[in-house]
Amino acid sequence: MKRIAILTICIFALASIAATASQPVGFEKNWHHWRGPHATGAAVDANPPTTWSETENIRWKVAIPGTGHAAPIIWEDKIFIQTAIKGEVAKQEPEDSDDDNPFGGFFQQRRGRNAIENAYKFDLLALNRNDGSILWQKTLREIQPHEGTHGDATFASNSPVTDGEYIYAYFGSRGLYCVDMMGNVKWEKDIGTMYKRNTFGEGSSPVLHGNTLVIVQDHEGDSFITALDKRTGDVLWKTDRDERTTWSSPIVVENDGKPQVITTGTNRVRSYDLETGKLLWDGDGLTANSIPSPVAAEGFVYLMSGFRGSEFKAVYLAKADGDITDSGAIAWEYNRDTPYVPSPLLYKDTIYFLKDNKGILSAFNIKTGEASYGPERLQGVSGVYASIVGAGNRVYIAGRNGTVNVVEHGPYFKVLAENKLDDSFNASPAIVGSELYLRGGQYLYCIAE
Repeated sequence: MKRIAILTICIFALASIAATASQPVGFEKNWHHWRGPHATGAAVDANPPTTWSETENIRWKVAIPGTGHAAPIIWEDKIFIQTAIKGEVAKQEPEDSDDDNPFGGFFQQRRGRNAIENAYKFDLLALNRNDGSILWQKTLREIQPHEGTHGDATFASNSPVTDGEYIYAYFGSRGLYCVDMMGNVKWEKDIGTMYKRNTFGEGSSPVLHGNTLVIVQDHEGDSFITALDKRTGDVLWKTDRDERTTWSSPIVVENDGKPQVITTGTNRVRSYDLETGKLLWDGDGLTANSIPSPVAAEGFVYLMSGFRGSEFKAVYLAKADGDITDSGAIAWEYNRDTPYVPSPLLYKDTIYFLKDNKGILSAFNIKTGEASYGPERLQGVSGVYASIVGAGNRVYIAGRNGTVNVVEHGPYFKVLAENKLDDSFNASPAIVGSELYLRGGQYLYCIAE
């Protein structure tokens, strides 16, 4: 570990905290965002089961039409899921033909080899939380995608967000939709068509703060970050980004009472004023293919990625201004064993993260910047795309082979359970109350005693 600065626990305790203001009433008892109430992966006062199987602690299990890696979001008695349903061979031109492709040559060839012949329906589903029954299913758009995805990806990997009154369903190049709790579309917005590196597909999710929705569109064209009024879909501001393809989602934190939007990237890590879109600070970027989303608490933000390298930076917001590279704003750094796809879990005084996409876990104390343990190999978890979640003093890591490890929260590595289900998990889990929700390739599971 390269130590840049060691900040005392006293200073840490006095630091400004991650934003909870401007959140919808009751948000802590729900899972309104793909990373949970505070965008950290942790559920407040929740206590889901530690063990389960296909015959134990499964309250219900329902098939979800189509495919998608979008995480379920939950508000009171409803669950919302985005999915893409493959249709017949399309008769119309794709949403952006090769003749309109601004990049020509190489990208035309890539798109030709990965051409999508079928149209897809981009649907938002509402399920009854009590029994998993589908309350309504709304097709928001039906179109032939302009380019393909990675073999492990889907056309519905962006997760929605809700304020308890409306659901904001973002399908990337297929648009943003404001839908009420009965499935009626209030407004829709075309954010722009993206051309992703190697046609690997899309996946960044929106963040909601007060009346403002924020979306990042990093791709091989003109990348940008934009804020919209959640009530109308009107653009409040749009700021260009010198960034190539990323899949990371932004977060909003407050420092000295002012909300700012934190983003990662390969070229730069950046913070923007939520109200104006003005760049507040930036610094050296992370690795290529930046995917894990940042997490923040108590005046610090934690940024990491792990493709063809390892980067992990802890940024002290009170000192972040202008170019923070090699400044006192970098509290500490670590350059090993960081994740490629899954985002970390920030739970109480510990940040948990995986190595690459493997079942190899590390835990750091966020107050000291020291490793509690790791890297430690999990039991039976093979491949991890889903982000880590935590509740009830436990950590949950879901693998693509259907195995979920439950690890004890704390400074020592201890696997409490190895649970296996007949599905594959790529979407990030959600936790509310006594229930854990796992979206698999075929089913949505409600796990509860």
